[in-house]
Amino acid sequence: MKRPSGPEEAQPPASDIRVFARSCSMHGLGHVFGPGGPMARRGLWTAAVLLALATLLYQVAGRVRYYGEFHHETALEERESRRLTFPAVTLCNINPLRRSRLTPNDLHWAGPALLGLEPAEHAAYLRALGRPPAPPGFMPSPTFDVARLYARAGHTLEDMLLACRYRGWPCGPENFTTVFTRMGQCYTFNSGAEGAELLTTPKGGTGNGLEVLLDVQQDEYLPMWRDMEETPFEVGIRVQIHSQEEPPLIDQLGFGAAPGYQTFVSCQKQQLSFLPPPWGDCSSVSLDPDFEPEPSGPLGPPRPSPGPSPPYSLIGCRLACESRYVARKCGCRMMHMPGGAPVCSPQQYKDCAHPALDAMLRKDACTCPNPCASTRYAKELSMVRMPSRAAARYLARKHNRSEAYIAENVLMLDIFFEALNYETVEQKKAYEMSELLASGRAGQPTNPSSPPQPGPQASHPSLCRHQDALFLSTHLLPRHPALDGASVSSGPHPDIPDVASLHVSFHLHPK
Repeated sequence: MKRPSGPEEAQPPASDIRVFARSCSMHGLGHVFGPGGPMARRGLWTAAVLLALATLLYQVAGRVRYYGEFHHETALEERESRRLTFPAVTLCNINPLRRSRLTPNDLHWAGPALLGLEPAEHAAYLRALGRPPAPPGFMPSPTFDVARLYARAGHTLEDMLLACRYRGWPCGPENFTTVFTRMGQCYTFNSGAEGAELLTTPKGGTGNGLEVLLDVQQDEYLPMWRDMEETPFEVGIRVQIHSQEEPPLIDQLGFGAAPGYQTFVSCQKQQLSFLPPPWGDCSSVSLDPDFEPEPSGPLGPPRPSPGPSPPYSLIGCRLACESRYVARKCGCRMMHMPGGAPVCSPQQYKDCAHPALDAMLRKDACTCPNPCASTRYAKELSMVRMPSRAAARYLARKHNRSEAYIAENVLMLDIFFEALNYETVEQKKAYEMSELLASGRAGQPTNPSSPPQPGPQASHPSLCRHQDALFLSTHLLPRHPALDGASVSSGPHPDIPDVASLHVSFHLHPK
């Protein structure tokens, strides 16, 4: 029997790709693989689908590449601190050597390098110092140590420090640590050296920090003989405020304090944290300043120290790198540099160390990553004239000096943290109430003879003086029977803009 023909005839089965294209939700795929239709239309649909697919893959590849770059955001967080560690304060007299302590042997060894003196000028320079010339048959010492010269002839803190107080308590030279810098022998207060306990302060403002009265001893300054690169023209004290984890770099980062003035220094503590790789480039490994006998390159970063060492800092890394470079070029290190290499002689200072260090700084050969955690102190300085005529007479009698000497040589430094200033009575009341709740004394009768005195608090890193809201969760408060029914809320003050209002209510349950 013959099979029927026509529309009733069975169609050939569709291919798998056409079945998938018809059922797929991807737009346009069914038009590309659909049955029949002109080839031009299929070609246009094919081009559109391929273009969309290429755009999708390009965007996906861009996002993957962006993720691989490990981008990050900078976050700034401001906090109030009830107690802050006081920073290290390094002081240096701008004059490195005292004229009364220089000897003919010092001029023989250190005169050409440090003072620019020729051998024929030694006798004239000694006369300028008010000293007798070298005796006949003078023989210089066979060796000379520059560090010992600065320790012997530099200004001593016992002579410069006239008065010292920290938070109202007396202090003295025993509270300072001797340190060598490019400016010579200097002194650091609260250095934390040899495991000494670091000083802290719970309050800000004047009277809650370090106050020192110093004599710059201007009559001990060296006479100007020849204009050299490091010849000081100024008079006064160089000061640097830094953390205990980093060494002082006072010749570059210090500020000056002049005699005849009281300098107020208001500090703000700022703590910086950087992300480690792959998000950032930071290091927390301290470095070894001793140079390698066989360096692998012209000047790589210093290798990690094998033994216990101070925390990593950017300044410490640069000093270690400079020490390695100078030790490699000259076989010695400069007086202020760390490491185990011997200290350079004055001739090595002049012929090798100074030129090598200057060349290195010009090339910027040291590569030091940022520390993963660092502390710095923002400063605001203000000055007033001191002493007054009445105070000059008092200080002259006290220190057995003339009034003219006091006016030309004495200065005062007052270093403290920035204080919290209450701008409105409402803010002060709100702060006192929050302190009262935190101490667990809420709901108890207060003693009028000893009211709570929160006092000005030190800021960290800077104080947000206006708060739109203050939220205290009751489950975070100390447990106290009077707080079982306490509720705390806050919001903007209804009458005073930019001032927070604190609302505290107590629901006492009858027993």
